[in-house]
Formats: sequence, C-alpha cells, structure tokens
Amino acid sequence: MSAFTYPGVYIEELPSAVHTITGVATSVAAFVGWADQGSVTQATLVESWSDFQTQFGGLDSRSLLGYAVNQFFANGGGQAYIVRLVFTDAKTASSSGAGGFKIGGLPVFAANPGGWGSNIALTVTLNPADATRFSILVQQVSTTGGPTVTLENFVNLSLNSADPQGNYFVTVIDSESTNITFIDPSNPTATLTPGTTIAAMSLTQLKGGNDGTPLTPSTGNFETALTATGAGVNLLSNVFFNLLCVPGETTPAVVTTLQGFCADPSNRAFYIVDPPSTATYAALNTSGPGAIVTAPNAANSALYFPWVSAPDPLAGNRPKMVPPCGFVAGIYAATDAARGVWKAPAGIDAGLTGINGLQYSLTDQQNGDLNKQAINCLRSFPVYGNIVWGSRTLLGNDQVGSQWKYVPIRRFALFLESSLYQGTQWAVFEPNDDTLWGQLRMNIGAFMQGLFQQGAFQGTTPQQAYFVKCDSENNPQASIDQGIVSVTVGFAPLYPAEFVVIQIQQMAGQS
Repeated sequence: MSAFTYPGVYIEELPSAVHTITGVATSVAAFVGWADQGSVTQATLVESWSDFQTQFGGLDSRSLLGYAVNQFFANGGGQAYIVRLVFTDAKTASSSGAGGFKIGGLPVFAANPGGWGSNIALTVTLNPADATRFSILVQQVSTTGGPTVTLENFVNLSLNSADPQGNYFVTVIDSESTNITFIDPSNPTATLTPGTTIAAMSLTQLKGGNDGTPLTPSTGNFETALTATGAGVNLLSNVFFNLLCVPGETTPAVVTTLQGFCADPSNRAFYIVDPPSTATYAALNTSGPGAIVTAPNAANSALYFPWVSAPDPLAGNRPKMVPPCGFVAGIYAATDAARGVWKAPAGIDAGLTGINGLQYSLTDQQNGDLNKQAINCLRSFPVYGNIVWGSRTLLGNDQVGSQWKYVPIRRFALFLESSLYQGTQWAVFEPNDDTLWGQLRMNIGAFMQGLFQQGAFQGTTPQQAYFVKCDSENNPQASIDQGIVSVTVGFAPLYPAEFVVIQIQQMAGQS
C-alpha cells in the first residue's frame, strides 16, 4: 500500500482472483518407428507432411512410419511428434578417416545416423576482407546425377568465441544446423577446441554413413529400441502429446506396456492400436483382442480393424496394405477440430481419405460380433464410402461393463484432467482457506461452464451437466494440516448414440 503524504487521489492495482483455465490441445499425435534419417535423441515436432519429408526423409518402402504420418496429415492431422528408432549398426557419416578433412581443426559429423549423411557436402569460403572470418555452405549431393541442393549456409563465422562481430562456428552450427554438427556422437561430452587457422575448401562430401538394419514392428530388435530406457517411446515423456501410434506393432506384451505408458499421469495420452496384418474376422471373433483388453490400462487405448489398402507412391501408386492407426489419428484430429473431443470420431463424417479400399469388407453381423468385443471396425458403405464405424476403448467389451467403454468419454476425461492440472498450478503454496477454495471453485467453474455452452455435457442446465466442490466438507482440518486441498469435479458425459432404434407400428383403422 502506498504511503499517503499529500491530499489527492491514489490509484492502486489489486491482484485478481481470476486465473483463466485454457483447454489443452487434444490431438497432438506421436508416431514411433524406423526411418532412414532424423534425430534419434529427441521427439521432433512436425506440422506438415513436407516437414516430415525434410526432417525424416519421407516415404521409405522399408518402414510403415512414413506412410502412417502421411495418412495422419491427409486425414486432418495438424501436429505430430516423431520418434525415430535405429538399430545399433546404423553409422553416422563424418569427415574423419583416410582422405578426410577438418574445419578449424575439428572433424565434422552428420547430425544423426544414416546413409543420408554421406550425401552431405561442405564448402568453406574465406572472407576476403577478413581472413579470420569464413562461411560454411551445406549442400546435398544427388546419388542419381541430379542437381546439388543447398540446405544451409552459415556466414560470418569465427574461430574466436570472444569475437563480438562473428559467430563462433562450433556453437552456431551445433545449435542451429539440422544437417551437420561438430559433436562426436560416440563422445558427445568431449570438449571442443578449434584450431587457430582456417582453410578454404571446395565441395567435399562426408562419408561412412549407413542406415543400419531396418527395424520391423513386432520383432525383437524393434521392440528393444522402442522401449529402451531414456530412448524410444520414453523420449515422449519430454513433450506434450495426446495420441500415440506405433504403426504395425501388435505384440500383446508390448501393446500392454504402451497402454501403461499412455495411462501414466505424466502423459495422459490415448493409444491407437493396430491389429496384426494377418488378423481375420474369424480369428478375432474367436479370440478377441486377447490380453490387451483386460490390461489395467486398456481404457487408454482403442483397436481398429482391418488394415487399409492405399496407393503407394513408391510403387507407381499400386495398392499397399498399411495399418489403420495413421488414418484414425487424423480422423480424431479432424473430429476434435470440427465438433470437439467429446464427439465420437466415427460415423458417416469420419471418412478415410486417400485409400483404395479395406483389407476385408465386413457385414453388419460380423461388425456386431467384433464390436461387442471392443474391436472398432472400418466399414465400406455404398453411399458414404470407407468410414470408421466404431468408437469403443479396449475396455469396451460388453462383459467388462466399464465406465470408460467409449472413446470420446475417455478422451474427454483425459482432456479435463490435463486442462485442470495445467490450469491450477497457481494454487500450489497458496494459503489453504476459504479464499483459496472460492478461487478454485470460480476458476474451474468458469472453465466447465464454457464447455457446457459448447455442448460438451449432458443436461440442459449447468446443475445437470457438472459440479465443482471445494469447501470445508471435502477439506477437513486434518487435510489442511497435511497441506492438501481437495477439489471434486463431476461431469455428465455425452454417450454416443451407438444404436439408433426406430420403432414402426401400423395404426389401427379408424371407424
């Protein structure tokens, strides 16, 4: 408070009790698989198919990853994190070895493993006005005789880290280049000390890059890389995502592990599971999805059947069987954007874009047999084409009777949890009394009211749709003494109209 010393009007700004809660994004996908280039030490965000092509090389006939990402963007996806898996025999191209070169006394390495690095070529040009400064041009040399493509150009570089007008080249390139680095991947913590002189160099390629053994889903090497500590899918723990796709991975034990990863409170994600490529209606109807249905975290996942026939640009657009997860993740994103996460990503508006057809054409009876076993079917209808015709989680088996039976209800609950978690961080360490309780009720209530107005809940009034409770009843003195404040948020979810029953009767004749 200001010290009042002279007569007049004093203006004071008071803190507001309003802390707006913003709903989190609901359809940021994550794709994990083998690619021939791209970072292997972090999950990389891509926001378009061309972005994926630039950073991970696009389609590769040896992997399902590129096809799934392409299908995600083609069907409405907007953002995806990519985790690239590689086998231990993948090699990083460099300037070391016989006939190699160094720049400023340091060898150069491709930014990540793969044969792509051997197509990187560098040109060093000295500044004619100042021999202590230079430029490095990074280009890609074609293996088929095509033109050399310029990728990056670093100018006004200096070997002197204290040079106020030049860029210290090790720092600049290591932090900004997506193609080259001076950090040795076999010894990333080594101290770098560039030489005192620099020499001009004509276009010279790196060498020694190797893709290594392509990793095929549902095989031992793939699954080892997928679940490795501090690598593989665990790299996603450092980013925010909602949907997980591991195209073609069908081993039950690994699927169960991924279900648990998505259910972890630090992730709160939803896993779109692919069936085996060899799965048939008869086999699934006999055994169902197996243990992954009864897994403790099955509610955070859904299975879609069958695989999809799509044109393969690498084979003259001839049909290629691909898993459905990429298509479905794109439809999730498109439905969220158009209707909201509380709308089931299924129905006549959930059409599959960019396909030739489905692996199997299912009948209504076959669809019904699989649906009650928590297997969502992709169907082909004469008028509407190929569409998603199911919206059950893997806890959606009729015999389980779970509250998380339906995909939109489970995903909406995850959306609420993540939004409230992020939007109430301000309350930590605040005095735990009536003032805090009232602020929590007000801010959470405003967020829930906004969702109610968007049609996210059952009920025609807020009282029927949701409630927020935070008072002395659920915050007794014993909890206060332990530093705990409890907020109970209830909501009436919108259940999808899975079965539409129309009753028709003939009216008796009137005399």
